[in-house]
Amino acid sequence: MRVQIIISLLSILGFLACDTEGNIVDVQTETESVTPELVTNELNNPWGMTFLPNGDILVTEKAGSIVQISNGSVVNKSVTGGPQSVSRGQGGLLDIELHPDFANNQWVYFTYSSSEGEGNGAMTALSRAQWNGSSFENHTVLYKGSPNTTAGQHFGSRIAFDNEGYVYFSIGDRGNRDNNPQDLTRDGGKVYRLHDDGRIPVDNPFVNTDGAKKAVYSYGHRNPQGMAKNPTTGEIWTHEHGPRGGDEVNIIGAGKNYGWPVITYGINYSGSKITDETSREGMEQPVTYWVPSIAPCGMAFVSNSKYEGWDGNLIVGSLKFAYLVRLVIEDNKVVKEEKIAEGIGRVRNVEMGNDGYLYVGVEGKGLYRLKP
Repeated sequence: MRVQIIISLLSILGFLACDTEGNIVDVQTETESVTPELVTNELNNPWGMTFLPNGDILVTEKAGSIVQISNGSVVNKSVTGGPQSVSRGQGGLLDIELHPDFANNQWVYFTYSSSEGEGNGAMTALSRAQWNGSSFENHTVLYKGSPNTTAGQHFGSRIAFDNEGYVYFSIGDRGNRDNNPQDLTRDGGKVYRLHDDGRIPVDNPFVNTDGAKKAVYSYGHRNPQGMAKNPTTGEIWTHEHGPRGGDEVNIIGAGKNYGWPVITYGINYSGSKITDETSREGMEQPVTYWVPSIAPCGMAFVSNSKYEGWDGNLIVGSLKFAYLVRLVIEDNKVVKEEKIAEGIGRVRNVEMGNDGYLYVGVEGKGLYRLKP
C-alpha cells in the first residue's frame, strides 16, 4: 500500500511529511472549532472507556480500578468483579470494550498486565466478565501472554471487535525488540484474534505453523496503543508508538508483518540508527506515520456524530503534544490532517460516545467531551 503522508498545520511545529519517495505532499487542511467540556475531574489516568446502552460510562484507571460514570457524575469509584492487574511501569489496567451483542449477553472485555503464569513480573492478558448493572461476575481469562517479564514498558494494549464478532487485542514488544516482534513462537509485538469465548479460530494465519502462537493475527509491531474498527470497511486499524519518530497507523491484515524493528521511520532515543531500512519486500508500509513522534494513544473513527463533515474521520490522541489529530480518510489513504483540541493535556484515550460526541481521557485532568 502506498504511504500517504500529508504536510499540514502540524508541519509548522516541525512535523515531517513525506510519501514513499521522500517527496513533500502539500494538502490544505481546515480548522474546525471544538470545545473540550469537562465531564469529571475525578479520574487520574483514564486508560480505557466504554459506553453502556443507557449512556453510563465505564472507565479503567491504570492503577487498577474501574469507575462508573452516570450523567457526568462518578457513581462508583471501584466497580468490583473485574481483573486484578499489576501496576508496573507502563502496565496496569488497560483497555475495556463491550461485546457487540452486549445487550443480550452482558459481556465486557479487558486487557491488563497480569502476574499469573510463568516467570517473574507481568505480561498482558485478555479477559472478560459479565456486567450485572453495578458490578462484574464470571470473570474469565481468555488469553495470557507469556512469559512474564520484569520489564516495565510496551504492554500495549487495546481491544476491538470486527463485523464477524472476533475479538482483536494487542501486546507490545515488552521492550524486547530483538526477539519478540519477529518471532511467531513468542508473545509480544503482535495483534491477536480470538473467538469471543477465547477459542482459537481455525483460519487464524499461523494455526498450522510449527511452534507459532496460534492466536497471533499479525506481527512486527512495537507498542500498539490504538485500535478501532473502520465502520465503513469493517477493517481493524491500529496505531503504534515508534521510538524517536516513526509512530505508525496501520490496517491489520491476516498474517502480515509490520516490520518492527527490521524497518522503521524512527531512530533510537540516543539519536543513533536502528536500521537503514524503511521498507522491505514482505513487510507492510504504514498508512501514515509521524516524524518526530507525537506519542499516539487512543483512537476512534467518528460515526453517527454531532460533528459536521467528520463522520469517517480517524481521531488519534497525542500524549506528547497534548492535542488530538484528525485524519480524513479516503480509499484507505489519509488526505487531510489537522490538530484539534490543542492544549487539552496528555491524551490517553479517545472514544465515540453513544450520544454522538467524542470523549477524551486525559492524564491528571479527567474526562472531557468535545462540543462542536
